Order: sequence, then C-alpha cells, then structure tokens
Amino acid sequence: MDSIILIFICMLAGVAAQRVKAFPPNSHTALNQFVIHISLPGLALYYIPKIAINSSLLYPLGVSWISFALSFAFFAGLGKIFNWPRKLTGCLILTGGLGNTSFVGFPIIEALYGKAGLETAIIVDQPGTFVVMATLGIVVAAAYSKGAVGGSAIIRKIIFFPPFVAFFIGLMMNVAGYDFIEDVDLVFQRLGSTVTPVALVAVGMQLKIDPKSKHYKFLATGLFFKLMIMPAFFALLYKIILKGDGLMIDVSVVESAMAPMITAAILAASHGLKPRLAGMMIGVGIPLSFITVAFWYYIVNLL
Repeated sequence: MDSIILIFICMLAGVAAQRVKAFPPNSHTALNQFVIHISLPGLALYYIPKIAINSSLLYPLGVSWISFALSFAFFAGLGKIFNWPRKLTGCLILTGGLGNTSFVGFPIIEALYGKAGLETAIIVDQPGTFVVMATLGIVVAAAYSKGAVGGSAIIRKIIFFPPFVAFFIGLMMNVAGYDFIEDVDLVFQRLGSTVTPVALVAVGMQLKIDPKSKHYKFLATGLFFKLMIMPAFFALLYKIILKGDGLMIDVSVVESAMAPMITAAILAASHGLKPRLAGMMIGVGIPLSFITVAFWYYIVNLL
C-alpha cells in the first residue's frame, strides 16, 4: 500500500513543482537523465545477476516481449493508415507496449496474490519489461526520434545506453554465477529504488491537462490498447487457447493489464517523442489502471 501512496504523492509533487519558481522550466529534463544514467543502471546491476534462468520463465517473459511486438504492429499500422507523425507513433509504441509491471505491478500483485505472486511479477518485470525497454525500446526511441536513424546510429545508441550497459554486465555476471558483495549490492539497490520517486516527479512536472489539447484521442487510443486490448489478448492466449492454469498464468495475465511504464514515458520524452502525451499516458493511465486491473482480476478468476 505504501508503494501506491508513494506513486500519487510523487506525481502530485511534480505537478505542484510546476508552480514553484525555484524549479527551472526544464527541471524534468535533469530528472529524466538522472533516472536513465543512475537509477536504472543501479536497478539492473542489483536484479539481473540474481535471476534464475529456466524454462518456467516463458509465460511471464512472453507478456513483455509479445506486448511490445503487438504494440509495434498496432500503432505502426495505425500510423501508416492515418499518416501520423513519426514522433506520435513512437510515443504510443513505447507507452502502449511497456507496462508498469514493477512500481504499480508489484504492490498490486502482492495485494492480490501474496508473496508467491511476486515471484512471477519479478520475472515479468526484470528479464521481461526492463530488458525490452533497454533493447527494443531504445531501438524504437532512436528510430522514431528526429535524430539519425541509420542502423549504425541505432546500434551505437543501444551500446552506449546506460541501462543496457548495466544489463549486459549483470547478464554476464548471471551467466558466470557471480554477484556483488553485500555492501556494493545494497548501494545498487538504493540507487535503483530512486527510479519511482524521481521518475514520477519528472512525469508530474510535465503533466499538463489542457482541455483543448489534441492529444486526447491519441491518449484514449493508447490507454484502450494498453489497459483493455492487451490483457484481453493474454487472457485469450494463456487461459483459453493454451489452457494455462495456476498462479503463474493468472499473475502473468494481470500484469499485462498494468498501466504504461514510467520509464517508457521518460525514454519517449528524452528522445522528443511527444513528451506531453507520454506524461498523460502515465498521469491518466496509472489511476485508471486501478479500475481496469480489478476488472481483469475478476475476469481471470472466471476463466
């Protein structure tokens, strides 16, 4: 419960900071860079070396990787049909394809399924959502931004993207069966724990609800895809077509219903992909998801 309270307090603090003259208008940019260069690498170096890799990961892993592929197909397709600007398409692919499977997902899953459910939620998040963000996410962000989009430019962005560098180091440590000593490990844990408050304050600083905004129809499309179409797809695939059953399947489906990923909005904003829309996807999507997740939890229990 404290994690959910933290989410709303930090977001409201960011909104309030818009009216405080001590904060420069571009303060959110510095906070975004702090998350990308310090918080996320710390998170990767703490969690990735500890993940147990085995075949049981396929269902929860599939949530993140399939979600992003579907998001790309859905929004890239709509973008071509309706001739959307590339920045708009990129923003929706990122925020529609990456779910908030940890900062919102963990406390909700623990409340619904207990500590046992958290084991599956961590698999969905760390080798799933986080790795997709650090690889395919940066590819999309680079390809749809106004900068160079050549293959070599995208590869350089991935290789030098701090969270990906940290992920690669953590993966090599995992394969070698090595982890940091306790004191160093705790440092990375504390650095990683700054993702939620710092990122949400940054989102709040960018959140502007303009009644005349042209973003609302895109916001509605993005959130309907993320909060309704995506969990419907996984409920159909995992529970009906593949006839999956048990805690891991149920948690995987409910995790697919989570609000857009905070870091996805940060990634979109840092690449100039409709920052205001990205912020609205988080600011509106998180509170709305508490209703839609409850709906999908009920549906999963019926199947």
